[in-house]
Amino acid sequence: MAYVIGSSCVACGACEAQCPVGAIFMGDGKFEIDPEKCIMCGSCQNTCPVGAISEE
Repeated sequence: MAYVIGSSCVACGACEAQCPVGAIFMGDGKFEIDPEKCIMCGSCQNTCPVGAISEE
């Protein structure tokens, strides 16, 4: 299980900067989370200004 970034992502990059394992990357118009790298720490979810990140 990993976190996912929904369609409300505004591509601000706040989540990418907070990920301690580098699991977040820019995808097609929004950021995405690599489920293989995600350690479910919640740093990204707590940082997202628009609430676009949730548990899968």
